[in-house]
Amino acid sequence: MASTRIEERKQQDKLVRRSQIVRAARRIAEAEGWPSVTVRRLADEIAYSQPVLYSHFANREAILTAVAVEGFQELGAAMEEARKRTRRGSAVEAVAAAYLRFAASSPALYEAMFSLSLDISFGDDQTPSELRAAFLQFVELFPKGEVGDVTSQLLPQRSMRSELLSELFWASLHGTAELTRTRRFPPARQKNRVSGLVKLFTLPPQEFQP
Repeated sequence: MASTRIEERKQQDKLVRRSQIVRAARRIAEAEGWPSVTVRRLADEIAYSQPVLYSHFANREAILTAVAVEGFQELGAAMEEARKRTRRGSAVEAVAAAYLRFAASSPALYEAMFSLSLDISFGDDQTPSELRAAFLQFVELFPKGEVGDVTSQLLPQRSMRSELLSELFWASLHGTAELTRTRRFPPARQKNRVSGLVKLFTLPPQEFQP
């Protein structure tokens, strides 16, 4: 029994140290950018030796991958909260707004999730559960491919609509987030973009007015 408790404490301590490393990486990146996040800098930041860091992560990329996975977990939770607190008709808009808020509030984290060259699988058997859970929040917006007439005309195969719509909706949000972040889109019109995007995905053609 004592040996079990000791092992459990060791595992808990390991999880705590991993979390400290990931938090430090995120903090440095948000303040200075990802090039400043090095193993040496992290070791100095949290007062661990480099060998200790390497006992938790094989290399810098493994740390950044852990950051990205954590980001998807947080994004999925934010979208799920937005989706569940609204009715189906307004859930699409709520999720879109939550997604864009997340991207704007943590630009370095968002960059790690989507722009850094990391070995993370998307859309296959190796995809981490955190990524699957986040994507599921999009799928839940379009159950059984139930969409407005505008989109249904573009995607006539009902059996494929739900995931395809989720991918297209996600792509639209990601493009909006990136173009806003790089100042290609003026932030002042963000509400109008969200409103137009929601209408495109939900309204019948006679009601669609961007």
